[in-house]
Amino acid sequence: MIKTVLPLSLIVALRFLGLFIVLPVLSAYALSLDGSNAFLVGIVVGGYALTQTIFQVPFGLMSDKLGRKKTLLFGLIIFIIGSIIAALSDNIYMLMFGRFLQGAGAIGSVVTAMISDLVKEESRAHAMAIMGGTIAMSFAVAMVVGPLVGGYYGVDKLFWITAFLATAAILILFTSVPTPPKIIHTYSEEESKMKHVFKDESLKRMYITFLFHSSIMTMAFLIIPIIMTGSTEDGGFGWDVKELWKVYIPAMILGLIAMGPAAVFGEKYDKGKEIFMISIASIALGFLLMGFATNAILFIIGVCLFFIGFNMFEPLLQSFVSKFAKVHQKGAALGVANSFAYFGAFVGGVLGGWLLHSFSRGTLALMVLGLCLVWFWWISKLRNPGHRGNVYMEFDRYSREKVLTMGENMEGILEHYSNETEGIIVVKYDKDIANEDDIRAYLVK
Repeated sequence: MIKTVLPLSLIVALRFLGLFIVLPVLSAYALSLDGSNAFLVGIVVGGYALTQTIFQVPFGLMSDKLGRKKTLLFGLIIFIIGSIIAALSDNIYMLMFGRFLQGAGAIGSVVTAMISDLVKEESRAHAMAIMGGTIAMSFAVAMVVGPLVGGYYGVDKLFWITAFLATAAILILFTSVPTPPKIIHTYSEEESKMKHVFKDESLKRMYITFLFHSSIMTMAFLIIPIIMTGSTEDGGFGWDVKELWKVYIPAMILGLIAMGPAAVFGEKYDKGKEIFMISIASIALGFLLMGFATNAILFIIGVCLFFIGFNMFEPLLQSFVSKFAKVHQKGAALGVANSFAYFGAFVGGVLGGWLLHSFSRGTLALMVLGLCLVWFWWISKLRNPGHRGNVYMEFDRYSREKVLTMGENMEGILEHYSNETEGIIVVKYDKDIANEDDIRAYLVK
């Protein structure tokens, strides 16, 4: 599995490294450009997310119909062009356009769908954890490299690095990533329509979770550089941009440590909902400290609490969506989930920028607290995916014809499909209603 997942994880990590590397310094840099103010800076920080929102679902659908690799290539090329424009920007509006174009290469859901194609569901949590780990490592590297390179050589150099990293991702795509297996399903044209990815109640709860998660993340990356590098007269702490790594690295290390138990309890022990609720509480407390801290130490503690809560979501979010979605909807469902995430990131940047510009960081913190209370209630009604099971059966031992009628004769069957490449039938069922032995007995030749 490592050989299958690692190249795709590296592609995602390189792309996210390109996005992350500017985050520690972007808001402070954008504020210094011609025509800038806190509101426009918020659009720049979250701007890439608006076009991500628009193109996530089209990219997911395109990958379902035209193939994952072709779609990934197209998205990475667009991302490179946007990075180059951002690197050449000399005013806030050109930078904004570059960020919008960066986001138009919306490949996040395509990579996750491809991992879901290549890895069995029982191993998917491990696969997602590998991907999450590489993303987290790229984040940690970005928290060091971003402030240092941006501080010593200029933030424009960071965008050139971003373009180079995306080019490296294209090379990995065509030299190391395997071709997904051919999957055959029996869904009708009606069942394949886009509206069906909104019918599953658990999927809808995950979509809104993506929205909250990303909107609050953008607000954090908006407020941290501005407050840490701002003057003491304006409520900041007067740090230099080059010193920001001292804030991010401890927070990132604690966040990485928290990811391990979150993945274990969320996947192995089926406590994902409970992990989410703990994470939300940590995020809310972290923002309250960031909003009202009167010294840098308390502010940094708030940053650490935020990162702990934020990172505990990472190994579970994509995995849960891929479990709740039917096989023919994975690309579309992950596209919808990522669209909600990127829309949240855009709204978070705009709303956070407006609140900082018009009110104060304390007002922003109180708004985040309100969002977290609503989010906590929303998650409390989620059903953990562990009640769903999968049965894998070889073509030579089990009847493919009987599969077509089992939904009519057995309760609790959620979906079924054939993996033509590996020669197996896959049946997903509700453990509270059906069991594996009865399914095998019904389908045996």
